[in-house]
Amino acid sequence: MRREAWGAMARLRRMQQQSGRERSLLQGHSHLAAFGRSSLSKASVPNHAHYSSSTASTTEEEVVIAIGSNIGDRIANFNRALELMRASGIQAIRHASLYESAPAYVTDQPLFLNSAVSAITSLDPHSLLRTLKDIESELGRTSGGIRYGPRPLDLDIIFYGNRSVTTETLEIPHARFLERPFVLAPLADLLNDAGTRSTSHWSNHKRCDGGVAQAWNKMGGEACIGNEDLRRVIPVGNELLDLSAKTHVMGILNVTPDSFSDGGRFMAVEDAVAHARSMAAEGADFIDIGAQSTRPGATRLSTEEELSRLVPVLEALTADSALKGVKLSVDTFDARVGREAVKMGVHVVNDVSGGSLDSEMLSTVAELGVPYIMMHMRGDPTNMQSKANTTYSDVCEEVGKELNSRVVQAEAVGVPAWRIITDPGIGFSKTLPQNLDLLKHLPVVRRVLSESSCTVSRGPMLVGPSRKGFLGKITERQKGEDRDAATVAAAVVAAIGGANIIRAHNVRAVRDAMKVVDAIYK
Repeated sequence: MRREAWGAMARLRRMQQQSGRERSLLQGHSHLAAFGRSSLSKASVPNHAHYSSSTASTTEEEVVIAIGSNIGDRIANFNRALELMRASGIQAIRHASLYESAPAYVTDQPLFLNSAVSAITSLDPHSLLRTLKDIESELGRTSGGIRYGPRPLDLDIIFYGNRSVTTETLEIPHARFLERPFVLAPLADLLNDAGTRSTSHWSNHKRCDGGVAQAWNKMGGEACIGNEDLRRVIPVGNELLDLSAKTHVMGILNVTPDSFSDGGRFMAVEDAVAHARSMAAEGADFIDIGAQSTRPGATRLSTEEELSRLVPVLEALTADSALKGVKLSVDTFDARVGREAVKMGVHVVNDVSGGSLDSEMLSTVAELGVPYIMMHMRGDPTNMQSKANTTYSDVCEEVGKELNSRVVQAEAVGVPAWRIITDPGIGFSKTLPQNLDLLKHLPVVRRVLSESSCTVSRGPMLVGPSRKGFLGKITERQKGEDRDAATVAAAVVAAIGGANIIRAHNVRAVRDAMKVVDAIYK
């Protein structure tokens, strides 16, 4: 952990150990202000505080904490807050999506970024409140300022298990949490099938008539999202992208001698740059650069070999003004390669193994703070097409469940679900019929993803059918470059099924097809 994090931990602990008085940070506490914004009493926590259970928790409790910001680097504020929460004994286990929303009440201020986390803590409600106020202070929040006005950070307790808390300074659940979509949207994201089946779970608190899920649906559910007042976004570079606004296209740049379709064509730096420029001109939103072939049977490179191919190309691409508006992704399952690429200016890590081939990958991505494309694959490229790795009782169900297990591990080490892009792994550990089943039933994969978290099931999904061997078998086209028409057909099916990003060799053809799909469906 960085030195400043340890310093912050020490300060937080000293503040928590103070006795004899309540700190002034509690004054002006605006409970649920992260969501615009309802203020409570400015009195300190009284000695006679009462709530539905003991003031000291002897066991861990699941809590829901809202996060909001509209001053400064909002994403950096969120990341730092999560880091300090973990350091203070508040372990996030699920993360909602990120929502950008228009300010309420005081409208002449920057847009808010809102989210929520489900976390485990042994802190009692008021100790938890004090800890969150300390973290707000660490990030520059002061007790003054305009009510409902701008703030660098708000951390507010929405639920504390299934308890009710009513004191002069704290009310759980908040009296107004059911009233606005920017409140309920993150709460609905945190639900999963296991949670909604339990009557004692926070999502079915007695204050929620029918539960959080029903309250969200009554408000309009997904129909509330996608306009200027409430957008679901993902941070990519220094931008917040709404990947549902259109179907994005990711161009493929292989700097390998042995990739199945274009191996050896772009090994020279000048050729790689020229191809990247061409894809950008044709409408690529992302360019995915890979130096390690992942075709069936490909041999794994050492980290040094992979970097020796990748680094010269990345140096040229990140310095090229013609590519300034394009987001760069690195196609690697090596954590060290991912780290070096991000240091050089790459915006996204695209891992075909979902973290299974390098034990350091998930923790590395958590530290880097970049979007992570988590693809489904069994085994590795040398054995992924074996009978054992292509045997499924139901490919859509099992792909979803296996991705879920990786999502849970990623969130546990600090990768928020709002940074995860899922990929069902077309062509990886799948037979021809299984690839077709996945393309036809992408909504089933999304439904299964909701068993882990609705954040992931509602989040962005990438599909990469481009020039894959199964298309060649169907069309009897032996050469990869002859499969572009088949790729377009598969991409159209994927986009209609809910894919947000299509990974493609022929950007122009796929971009045009996606414009037509979006014109019809979006």
